[in-house]
Amino acid sequence: MTLSNIRIVLVRPTHPGNIGATARAMKNMSLQSLCLVAPEDFPSADATDRAAGADDVLKSAMVCGSLDDALKDCHLVIGTSARLRRIEWPALDPESCARRLVAGAQRGPVALLFGQERTGLLNAELDRCHFVVTVPADRDFSSLNLACAVQILAYEIYRAAQPGVSVGSTEVRENRPASDEDMQRLYQHLEEVLQQIGFLDPANPRLLMRRLMRLFNRAAPDHNELNILRGILTAVQQRNDKLDKKTQK
Repeated sequence: MTLSNIRIVLVRPTHPGNIGATARAMKNMSLQSLCLVAPEDFPSADATDRAAGADDVLKSAMVCGSLDDALKDCHLVIGTSARLRRIEWPALDPESCARRLVAGAQRGPVALLFGQERTGLLNAELDRCHFVVTVPADRDFSSLNLACAVQILAYEIYRAAQPGVSVGSTEVRENRPASDEDMQRLYQHLEEVLQQIGFLDPANPRLLMRRLMRLFNRAAPDHNELNILRGILTAVQQRNDKLDKKTQK
């Protein structure tokens, strides 16, 4: 069950051959859950040819129009990146990434994101990630072919899932983890409240929401904790509404 909860997500892939090669890399390592977000060309004969026997992975692939649909039930999301960003995300090497995914998959669906071949993951897509993983490579030529990157990380996941391999200590929680869909509702609610109380200027948001999202992603609240946070935000809104009404009188 653990490996079936690990979802490989290709975001906006442009080359169907890479989709097929990804399916083959996954099947080599006992992974079956493939998700394609807004693929440019799929289904495709090129994808089937490159899959070379992993047709079942392609046929069962979930095709989504948005990242929201791909991640809504996932409680852990790790993105891949070959370059540094203006805001640093908590970073993992491939082995640590695999262990976190395998440990997280014991509690529910998790996702490993790969960006478009030309651009990689955009910052807005990385905002959805709890961690970022980078495959060590030559500093002057660090960009890997999409399917090659999938193969390397799929291999590490396969190793981490073997019997007797410790994936490290994981906190045991009674309550179910908050899903990505739950977290996106929190962020929307938080941004709304911050604007209402004048803490966030929508005309000049800077990086505030991105930093707050990183903070809550690190905290990884469970479903009950998230409901408490949403309750606090609602109470702030109600209090703010009462003050506005008094001011208008």
